[in-house]
Amino acid sequence: MSRVIVVGAGVVGLSCAVRLLEAGHRVDVVARDLPLETTSSVAAALWYPYRALPQDRVTAWAATSYGAFEGLAASSPDAGVRMMAGTNVVASTASSPWWADAVPSLSRVADGWSFVAPVADMTLYLPWLAGRVEALGGTLSRLNLAALPGGADVVVNCSGIGSRLLASDSSVVPVRGQVVVVEQVGLEHWWLESSGPLYVVPRAHDIVLGGTDEEGDWSRTPSPGTSARIIARASALVPSLASARVLRHKVGLRPARPVVRLEREGRVVHCYGHGGAGVTLSWGCADEVTALVSAG
Repeated sequence: MSRVIVVGAGVVGLSCAVRLLEAGHRVDVVARDLPLETTSSVAAALWYPYRALPQDRVTAWAATSYGAFEGLAASSPDAGVRMMAGTNVVASTASSPWWADAVPSLSRVADGWSFVAPVADMTLYLPWLAGRVEALGGTLSRLNLAALPGGADVVVNCSGIGSRLLASDSSVVPVRGQVVVVEQVGLEHWWLESSGPLYVVPRAHDIVLGGTDEEGDWSRTPSPGTSARIIARASALVPSLASARVLRHKVGLRPARPVVRLEREGRVVHCYGHGGAGVTLSWGCADEVTALVSAG
């Protein structure tokens, strides 16, 4: 088996590390940002293929991830994953979404499409993934890299927006996403309108409201005006949110690219450019990365 260095400690990097360790490889994860400091930690983490292409590969990765999350929800309550019904708001004339084959069932309702989707509470899920890495014998270290590291048989590049530097890939661009986290008001149904984007994603103890889709914006500072607009739009969709107490404001930079890059290039396996679908594609991509590493 190979010695593998995974670069990046977001949801994609940690998922890859877990699958590689399960396959018997020796794995060390290195990253500038530790899990709860990454863009992944900002995510509402509702399973949904958002801003990720190509459609055929994304649908396959998303379907694999759906099954993995369904298993975690049933077997590992400490992972913070729940299966939750919700509504994807679309026009009444809209056809079935291109990713429909990735979910077991999809029902037409007055507001759009209704289906059950995994929701991961990233305050729990990222530490759970990191714990799995360590329990399987892997390591996780903070390291600010100027280039992809040497000293391993294979390097798996899951550096997200960092791939602009580490893979010299200027096609990766930030898509700024701002969210507002409010207190839980008894909501157990998620809502999503992807064109906004507008989403309301309940977790056990709070609710994530979003969001924004600002391509090319590098600012990680929350905008009070943007927060006010997010709350107003979410409250129009779910009126009970109007009086919910605000807990936090957060910003993440989604790593967007014309298509997800998942391929082997010599001793490097690249896995980045997941846009707003890092959680959604994580386990499917991790399986493919593991196959590429194991094939030598």
